[in-house]
Parts: sequence; C-alpha cells; structure tokens
Amino acid sequence: MKDWWQATFPKGRQSLIITDAKGYPVQIAYGEKGIGKPLIFLHGMGSWSYNWRNSIAPLSKYFRVICFDAKGYGFSEKPLSRREDNGHQVIELARIIQALCDEPPVIVAESLGALVALALAQENPQLIGRLVVVNAPIFAEQLPHWAMELIAQAPLEIVQTIDSLRLAYFFAPLVREIMAIERRGVLFDPSILTQEDVYWITYPFIELPGTLVKVAEELQIAAREIKNFQENKPNMLSNIQNNLDTIRCPTLILWGEQDSWFPASHGEKLNQRLLNSRLQILPNCCHDASTGAFKVVNRAIIEFLQDTDFC
Repeated sequence: MKDWWQATFPKGRQSLIITDAKGYPVQIAYGEKGIGKPLIFLHGMGSWSYNWRNSIAPLSKYFRVICFDAKGYGFSEKPLSRREDNGHQVIELARIIQALCDEPPVIVAESLGALVALALAQENPQLIGRLVVVNAPIFAEQLPHWAMELIAQAPLEIVQTIDSLRLAYFFAPLVREIMAIERRGVLFDPSILTQEDVYWITYPFIELPGTLVKVAEELQIAAREIKNFQENKPNMLSNIQNNLDTIRCPTLILWGEQDSWFPASHGEKLNQRLLNSRLQILPNCCHDASTGAFKVVNRAIIEFLQDTDFC
C-alpha cells in the first residue's frame, strides 16, 4: 500500500526536533501542503495526522496546511524512559508553532486536541490567529468509552509488556477488526470507513512500538484530571474552564449533533463562555467530525476564516 505521507504531502513525511516539556529533544513527524497563511491541524486522543485526511487537500488551496503527530502519537517519537506531566502537549504545541510558523496560524483541533488548543489560547494568545475547535472535551465528567476506562486503570508496566512483545503486530487482523468496530461507533454513517482507513488508523498501534504505552499514559493523565475535578482538587480542566473568558481570538466551535461522547449542549455552553465565538452544530454527525462530516467542516472553516478576514 502506498505510503500515506508521500501520497498526501509534496515532501512526504518531514521531521522536526523540538525541546519537549521536560527539556529533552524529541522528534516530531509532520507534513505540509499549500502556500499562504499557516493552518495547523491538531488530532485527538489515540489518533494521528491521518484523521485529517479529508481536509488537507481542500484547505491547502487556501492555506499552508500543516499536520503533525503529537509526541507519542503516530509517527512522532515515543520516549518510553520518562513519564509525562499533565499539560505537556500545550507546551509542545507552542514550540511546534514557533518552529514552523512565522505568523500566528489558524489552529483547527479536534477532541483532546481542541482542549490543548483552548489551553494554548489562554497561556500564549499571541501564537494563535484564529481557532477552530471540534467536539472538545472541555466539560467532560468521565472518560467517554469503556475501553478508555479499562486502559486508564491498567498498570503501565503491563501495557508496556504487551507493547514490547508486539502482541498487536502478531494479532494484527484482530486489532484492526476491534478498532474498526470502535471507530465506526463514533460515525453517523459507519459505512464510510474503508479498509484503507482501518489500515492507516491502526498502523501506529501495530507497526510502531511504544504507541500503546503512550496512549495509555495520556488516558491515565486524563482519568486523574477528571477525578481531581470531581473531588475539587487542583486540575488543568478547571483552570481551562475558569479562564475561557480570557480567550479573545475569533473562535469557531463545531459540534456533532449526535456526539454521544460529549453532547452538543457542551458546545452551546462553551459558546456562551467565550467572548468572540460562533457555534455551528453539525447534523448527522457523531464524535468523529473530521471523518464523518468533513465536507461541512471544510466549508465551515473556510467561511469562518473569510468572515474574520484571515484569508
């Protein structure tokens, strides 16, 4: 099967070295297409740049589109010798922007990526020109799926053993089938997920050791955050919620009407809390909007950026 990076980006998969939140050099995989003002796509939990496959070419007609895999995800480096601290993705997103962009970009971010983008807009507003958030877990009260809960409760040493033994590789057909079922579960029309999609969505888990460990680690961080939030202990989620009114950049909120993970009422609540935002509910769309409603999402992004004079 043809390499997705080579088929999608003129220069294929490129590599960027940044200093991560702990001060170590780390390799970030990215690709870019188009010219003009920068637009960065940011993926969600357990995903990678491939999730934006249906938006890269259409938006590259208007912008310099950049996709990158967050540290630990996709084709980026997975440093297994050190544990992550909460908030590391916000710091690392800032450093990626500073390395790749000579002006504040548009950030288009989905799910966990949207939460990271909101935090960055609060901490470093000068780094963001416009913001598009899709199905953000900003008011999440629990992990949205039983499998996430299961992985979040598993000792990392056990997950690392499973990963190091390459069990996902040896049971690749089963892994693909299970993940295909789960990914179709967050699509309004499950039939649109092709076998090629399943191959690439699962590729890092099957072919790139360390992926499962890093996703498990992120899930455990998320679970701790939610628990601390419920117990009124210091947590990043509360900090982001309490400072939403400090975000001043024009923001588009996109939300799947049938999102069973984070209901559309969360999008309405977020829109009320931001000072310069607009909300668009996506009909016939569940949680995976970048796949399930990509045509509407692409059109909404372009119209929003034209209306706010970013194009």
